[in-house]
Amino acid sequence: MFALGLVLNAGDLKTELLNPKRVALGVLAQFSVMPLLAFLVSQYPGFTPAIAIGFIIVGCAPGAMASNVIVYLAGGAVAFSVTLTTVATMLSPLLTPFLVKQLSGAILPVEFMPLMITILKTVLAPLILGLLVQPFLGRYLQAARNIAPGIAASAIIIICSYAVAANQGRIADMALPVMLGVVLVNVLGYIIGWYLAKLYGFAYLYKITLMIELGMQNAGMGVALALQHFPAESALPGALFAVWCILTAAIASGWLCKRIAKQQIEKEPLTSY
Repeated sequence: MFALGLVLNAGDLKTELLNPKRVALGVLAQFSVMPLLAFLVSQYPGFTPAIAIGFIIVGCAPGAMASNVIVYLAGGAVAFSVTLTTVATMLSPLLTPFLVKQLSGAILPVEFMPLMITILKTVLAPLILGLLVQPFLGRYLQAARNIAPGIAASAIIIICSYAVAANQGRIADMALPVMLGVVLVNVLGYIIGWYLAKLYGFAYLYKITLMIELGMQNAGMGVALALQHFPAESALPGALFAVWCILTAAIASGWLCKRIAKQQIEKEPLTSY
């Protein structure tokens, strides 16, 4: 999250925030569609309570920082993607614990304040620190921005690897149903994101962006929350989701680039509301 703070461009945020309706619709979709999808998948009777709550945590997380990179590679609306990720992340200390408590309270005991404090410490504080550090880096800022995504990706790999290692004994029994649940949440997030953007009247590049933002959750944050507040088993959905959504998004980005080129040939508007 500190890395995300380093790469954020305040100018891009200001430009997108001039259209608050579009941002608000995107954030509303983020914190309604994905929690609901994860909750529905978590109802599978073969899941233990810990696995079920792990899915809900992933669904209630904000969008992933990696979504900004995928939107860039796909040729989508990068500033809109960054703004959605930032606004959703800023709201996550309140919305994520609230949604997890509401959706998981009947499965396992959930305490609102400990979850909120963890998100403030591990998500919001380093994000704001990254923003504050930018002016002090001067000519080294661009170099820091170049290496920040790699450092962030390495951190997520380490966190998710630990989650998988902690669940070594359960993977043989639960890996297939959990993986199927992960695929469902991810793919349905993409599909619903696309059609919601179409319903909102978004231009083509914004449809692509909302689709990617919904399909890619901040699973690294979900894993960290699960490991700190719930049984280690609850981190497994987030760890598998982190790997799966990167794979699907990377594949989709190449296909979407071709689609955008086709839209340009056909003269379809790409960036108007």
